[in-house]
Amino acid sequence: MTENNQTVFGKILRDEIKTDRIYEDEHCIAFKDLQPQAPVHILVIPRLHIASLSEADENQALLLGHLLLVAAKLAKMQGLIAWRTVINTGAEAGQTVFHLHIHVIGGRPLLWPPG
Repeated sequence: MTENNQTVFGKILRDEIKTDRIYEDEHCIAFKDLQPQAPVHILVIPRLHIASLSEADENQALLLGHLLLVAAKLAKMQGLIAWRTVINTGAEAGQTVFHLHIHVIGGRPLLWPPG
């Protein structure tokens, strides 16, 4: 973890890049993905910079649980009864922004396995 988060999400958290935040609290923010893969595609990001899930530790257990509960709350607020929750961990898994984030995807049938 670093304090100087220069990722796009760090810039969003500092309001250097504007987004339409659909949720925020003292632990996280959420906004619609700029390149949605489904009718509903929300990103939930912690305010604390954690590069990926592989870097999280026991000290972040409450934060990680909070992020998942926020993701579920936002999916329900969007009218979803079924959705996919995704955390990509590492470049080979599709992580492109190295600031932990949760994708909430739904509003259409989702195939398995994903691409």
